[in-house]
Amino acid sequence: MSYQLSYEADGRLVISGLECGCPCEHNEPAQDIYVGSGVLDNIARCIRRRNLGDRCVLVADNITWEVAGRRTFELLTADGFNVTPCVIRRDAPMEPDERAVGEVFLTITADTQFLVSVGSGSITDTVRVNAKRIGLPMVCVGTAASMDGYTSSVCPLTLRGIKIHREGKCPEIIICDLDVLRTAPMEMVCSGVGDVLGKYIAKVDWIIGSIINDEAYCPTCGEIVTDAVNKLVENVDEIRSRSEKGMRILIEALLLAGITIMIIGHTRAVASVEHNIAHYWEMMQMMNGRKAPQHGAAVGVATLLVWPLFTRFAQEDLSKLDLQALKAKRQTRAEREKWLVHAYGEEAAASIIRENECDFLTWEEQERRIRRAQERFDQIRECIASLPPLEDIRGAMARLGAQMTPADCGVEEPLLNLSMHCAKDYRSRYTLFKTLDECGLLEEYLKDYPIDWQA
Repeated sequence: MSYQLSYEADGRLVISGLECGCPCEHNEPAQDIYVGSGVLDNIARCIRRRNLGDRCVLVADNITWEVAGRRTFELLTADGFNVTPCVIRRDAPMEPDERAVGEVFLTITADTQFLVSVGSGSITDTVRVNAKRIGLPMVCVGTAASMDGYTSSVCPLTLRGIKIHREGKCPEIIICDLDVLRTAPMEMVCSGVGDVLGKYIAKVDWIIGSIINDEAYCPTCGEIVTDAVNKLVENVDEIRSRSEKGMRILIEALLLAGITIMIIGHTRAVASVEHNIAHYWEMMQMMNGRKAPQHGAAVGVATLLVWPLFTRFAQEDLSKLDLQALKAKRQTRAEREKWLVHAYGEEAAASIIRENECDFLTWEEQERRIRRAQERFDQIRECIASLPPLEDIRGAMARLGAQMTPADCGVEEPLLNLSMHCAKDYRSRYTLFKTLDECGLLEEYLKDYPIDWQA
């Protein structure tokens, strides 16, 4: 189990030595990823190297067009490419919603050979889902080290105000010019750091899933993510100054996290309950006509919120659980569906129910999970003990000037409280919050987050 990270002379990132004997199906990343100062200048040569064609649609928004979109257009045009720009103009920050996806789709013509995205999360996901549906290759020019989705094949999108996930195209070429990334606002830098810090929780949840449900865990992907996030925490002052070294460390951490998605084909190594909470805040704020928080910033704050529950659970005594009492208090399917409608609204609840049918556990399955947690609690305690001290994470975020509380993200107490209770429900992916719920401990752990709810 090992891997090596290096760079070629032109800034192309090379990951080698990916060896793992775990049960996960592994895919060798085939993308060309360029990181360095000035690498955008070579974009035409990078595209020619992959033989993607000569005719493309270049997608940016009104902000990223000025940051790097116009320059990318000029570089490609000067090299003989036929480039059709699609600049998505919004008065507020652009959302990867049905309107944006439709604008890109309608700009693509029958002779379009590849797509180019110039932006960060929203632009990349909007182009990625179109590339997948139409079957075109894609080039990504990153403009901020704000999220880990550049190397992802999963698109968080918004449909009628509801957060959804759809399969997307992983770019064949990713350009991360450090000179461009360093110009991004500090809030986007902090967002990237928050997204990376959430990986600590995602890794522990993944291991707990392997302990409780025999879920396949990839130690190589776990090592890649852990190394990246540890390096980030050790160099937070470089990141705060937005030095070339700091930006390289941050974008490497984000890219490496995304590369694990390419290796194993899912987001298990990079997203768990902390992302559930962040997505809930984003979705609910938009549905209520309010500004959604920056995704990575929300992930960072949610990470701080859930961390103490993990360390508390490591001190739990599961031998005291009364299984007959738990069985008697079980929610019926109708009660759980009513709860989901209360927490998410009818349309989102219907989607969650449809896509997560396995979350409606039989008592036999719930009992099996409880007994497995009891039998293997030492393993659970050990994986939680691998987390660094929470104060180290708080300190890193404080030195950056990052958002630290839900209020900093514009999340008021009623939404915060509800988000903590429904974080277990967003998807069937196993998390500690599901363990707490199945063991009848969740309400006690969340007593500081009161909600008004009757089944």
